[in-house]
Amino acid sequence: MPSMKLKSVDLSYVDEGEGQPIVLVHGFASSKEANWIDTGWVKLLVDSGYRVVAFDNRGHGQSTKFHSASDYSLNLLVNDTLELMDYLNLVSPHLMGYSMGARISARLAIGHSSRIDKLILAGNGSSMIDGSGDWTPVHDALLAPTLADVTDPRGIAFRKFADQTKSDLVALAKCVTAVRELFRPEEFVEILNETLIAIGTKDDIAGSGEQIVELLPSGHYLPIPNRDHMRAVGDEAYKSGVLDFLD
Repeated sequence: MPSMKLKSVDLSYVDEGEGQPIVLVHGFASSKEANWIDTGWVKLLVDSGYRVVAFDNRGHGQSTKFHSASDYSLNLLVNDTLELMDYLNLVSPHLMGYSMGARISARLAIGHSSRIDKLILAGNGSSMIDGSGDWTPVHDALLAPTLADVTDPRGIAFRKFADQTKSDLVALAKCVTAVRELFRPEEFVEILNETLIAIGTKDDIAGSGEQIVELLPSGHYLPIPNRDHMRAVGDEAYKSGVLDFLD
């Protein structure tokens, strides 16, 4: 699988298909495989006529792992995405991020709206502004000796997922607190791209999608029926809604 060597990080990625490019940015503790390949997203988008680029964020999958929180600022993750776009000569790609990937994609669009075409922010809504609770238990769960030592429900969910994806637990623990930077409501006015907000109706992490849509110059809301944060990623209603939006 190819990778791109930057000054300080090596990013593993897949680049498949032809046509209008779309860049996929995965969520925390996930990977390009878990978020986009195994769920059928890459095949669906390639079969629908798109050039699909999916990559592992720093600290995840097969990309470089760091054990310092200073290496996981939101701006660093945005710069990784932009440098990969430059490396692959992607001109005005669509951009879709899930959960942490939505935070990265939103920050990228706020600062570099002209670099992308349509924007999809999934699994993250008003929590980008208001926060989504205390993530210290998740940090502690990732550093616990075993899953059996974790008692916090959210900590259990993310530690279980991290174990399933065979992640670097120290890297994730440093990342989970570093990327929690909050957005100001007025920043979303700077996103000039046509934007879709997609959130599971049972998602207790993302916050309100409608609240973000109201802030956007050109926003649309897609509720993903009966899905929580972990189970919305591969949902068929989410997929069909995105294809309709991109068309």
